[in-house]
Amino acid sequence: MDADKVNYINYWELCLPKIRSGGLLVIDNVLWSGSVLNPEDETERAIDEFNKHVYSDKRVEVVMLPIRDGVTLAWKF
Repeated sequence: MDADKVNYINYWELCLPKIRSGGLLVIDNVLWSGSVLNPEDETERAIDEFNKHVYSDKRVEVVMLPIRDGVTLAWKF
């Protein structure tokens, strides 16, 4: 997933039901050059909220890789 950051949660909720059990969803730009640690603008806040949303989603197991701009891998149960 790599799209309009403000709508990442919407894309997540649209895509996840279409992924089979055991499937993988890959999300790009989850660290946004580190600005999610202190979000100041709309995009940074949206990515921060998305990360929290994914972390709390009991339908998946998640790992965030701190490579480049951040990549999240989410395995669906």
